[in-house]
Amino acid sequence: MAKEKLRKCAGCNELKNRENLLKITKEHESGKLYINPNSKIFGRSAYLCYNKTCIIESLKKNRLARLLKTSISEEFKQELQSFEKD
Repeated sequence: MAKEKLRKCAGCNELKNRENLLKITKEHESGKLYINPNSKIFGRSAYLCYNKTCIIESLKKNRLARLLKTSISEEFKQELQSFEKD
């Protein structure tokens, strides 16, 4: 049996299965931010629950920027807040 891959949400700080979290990645080479739920882009990553509360909380308290070690543009913040799970 495969071991569960747990990650901590940047909004609520709860440990959850990686499959149930939204992955935000800062690409290593370019420094560009991606909303990356299924891709294999290499770089520094942070995870968020799919709910709006965790997304807003992580942006309001600047947790996402600290975890990714970068500043987050207003454009990316808007894109992240309007993200819908498929």
